Amino acid sequence: MKLEILTPERKLFSDEVYGVQLPGVTGSFEVLDKHAPLISALKSGRIKVLNDRSHTTFFEIRSGFMEVIGNRVTVLAEGAKAM
Repeated sequence: MKLEILTPERKLFSDEVYGVQLPGVTGSFEVLDKHAPLISALKSGRIKVLNDRSHTTFFEIRSGFMEVIGNRVTVLAEGAKAM
């Protein structure tokens, strides 16, 4: 699936990934390939990008929103930075 992490200043990440773990306001959750459509608010925390089954990338965010539609995940994040 395609993952994009966007901030007001720039595109922080854009690539094909295996999955992503996100800090939802009511708890962490994971999105994998072909997930059903979803919109969620995000709280301060860590995004874990599963680039493939053996490699991960982390991003720290302050807050934001995410959308899953058509096997594409878009994260709109405030205060995001790569770790």
